[in-house]
Amino acid sequence: MKWRALQVAIIMFVLCLHPSPTAAQDCAPQPKLDDAGFRRVMETISAGWNHGNGKMAASCFAENAVYSSPPSLPRRGRKELYEFFGGAKGRKLPMQMTWHYLVFDPSQQIGAGEYTFKYQIQTHGIVMVKISNGLILNWREYEVESKLPWDQFVGENKF
Repeated sequence: MKWRALQVAIIMFVLCLHPSPTAAQDCAPQPKLDDAGFRRVMETISAGWNHGNGKMAASCFAENAVYSSPPSLPRRGRKELYEFFGGAKGRKLPMQMTWHYLVFDPSQQIGAGEYTFKYQIQTHGIVMVKISNGLILNWREYEVESKLPWDQFVGENKF
């Protein structure tokens, strides 16, 4: 019986050292993205935000990325975005990002996502992104503050 318990403990320890292949990982540069690659990038950002991991989220942006939410001034560069996403200390409150739709044009390396984001307030929005070398070079989002859940927010215009 002790041997069996030891075996189970060893297996659990090994599993903790080797995360599952579906576990979110940092983004890495690559020549071009296809639709699945774009989805991985966007899901890595939301996983980073949802788990308070600013490093993971910032890894999906190019070193010279421009991140904007007009009419606010843009944030520039991966280092500034890392700090904006919480840096080493993390944000004071948790963030929650849910993607509703993601679309991508591989020939132009331009994509868009419709989302709900929660941090102090809840917003529903859309973002346009330009990909370069597999990372986000430009991120431009437009948001509307709303307390309504997504299904009520979109009303009869569901698809």
